[in-house]
Amino acid sequence: MRYLLYLLIIFITGIILPAFAQNENNIRNEAITVFLDVPGEFESYIKTEIQFVNYVRDRKQAQVYVMMSEQQTGGGGEEYTLHLIGQQRFKSINDTLKYVCTRFASEDDIRRGIVRVLKIGLMRYIHDTPLSDYIHISYNQPQESRIRDKWNFWVFNIDVDWDLQGEETQKEYELEASFSVDRVTPESKIALSIENEYNEEHFELDDRTLTSIRRSREIEGMYVKSLTDHWSVGGYTDIESSTYSNLDLSCRVGPAVEYNIFPYSEYTRRELRLFYRPMYRYSDYIKPTIYQKQYEHLMHQSLSATFELKEPWGSLSSTLEGSHYLHDWSRNRVEFYCNLNLQLIEGLSLNLFGDVSMIRDQLSLPAGGATQEEILLRQKEVATNYDYYVSIGFRYTFGSIYSNVVNPRFGD
Repeated sequence: MRYLLYLLIIFITGIILPAFAQNENNIRNEAITVFLDVPGEFESYIKTEIQFVNYVRDRKQAQVYVMMSEQQTGGGGEEYTLHLIGQQRFKSINDTLKYVCTRFASEDDIRRGIVRVLKIGLMRYIHDTPLSDYIHISYNQPQESRIRDKWNFWVFNIDVDWDLQGEETQKEYELEASFSVDRVTPESKIALSIENEYNEEHFELDDRTLTSIRRSREIEGMYVKSLTDHWSVGGYTDIESSTYSNLDLSCRVGPAVEYNIFPYSEYTRRELRLFYRPMYRYSDYIKPTIYQKQYEHLMHQSLSATFELKEPWGSLSSTLEGSHYLHDWSRNRVEFYCNLNLQLIEGLSLNLFGDVSMIRDQLSLPAGGATQEEILLRQKEVATNYDYYVSIGFRYTFGSIYSNVVNPRFGD
């Protein structure tokens, strides 16, 4: 009798239960496949809350590619844009949705809002799948309200940071304080910031104590006026002092104009901005410069082109900028920045980052140069014709195409 019972249990667990599981899997196999190109802090939550799709780990396996971009709002909040790009049988069925949160929103509020918006966007793709029979839509009647902004879109920020670190033979103190005020509307943008930084280091050597101190202060102001969906005009001002750059006082001011080849409304996907800025500059130096100047009045101009693109194959962001002083065109600088993330083949991605500068405009270098200690401690700026930074990385993933399961044990 005992053996008959064992056989019955084996029959139930080995035949009947897999049959039910197979039926459930058949329904799940009909779900659309989705690839999430979103920040890591949202990915697990989305997978946990939206379970009527199959998540895949490679974009080419997906029927719907979900790409998120993020932009700070004028009030200090965030605008999250979700691009839903149809692939395979949903090719050319695309959608764009937005979720905007205030700067007071908690992390939970933000991720709930993103999930709510994403659920709405996915409905058009799943309505003809078997899983649509299990979808229920609810509606909460909102209470009518009017928002009155007593601050008239002005936003204020105060930041104070104090760092202390050390060991037996070395100590470092760093104090940073900043204040900013901004007002951003569709018609204009105003920004003002004040920053102060103090850094002090002590090194205990065999015969003496070496002290390094760096100070810097800066005030920046900007005004931008929106003219059309392609043109913007405005102005900049900047006041700075820096022991590192031999600046007792530096003041810059000038107008600026920007033209975007693409409409500004497409900023979350693509931009090609041409930016021109002529500036007047007054410089008062801590020590006389290598050109025997204690102070000088200069005219300076710069032109830059910035291209940004985000597509299912990856993303590209690059800026090329050239600048020079009008009194001597040989005093110039050319800078190039580029960040490319490229999905090569299934599971293989390439990330390239680099910046390079050709430097011919170091007018503030002090006469007599810097001592060996000042160079090693980076207390003084030193002459150079160029600087660069390059980073190259590959990532390859293989195995199961599905990534539905989230397991939070032992962290990520």
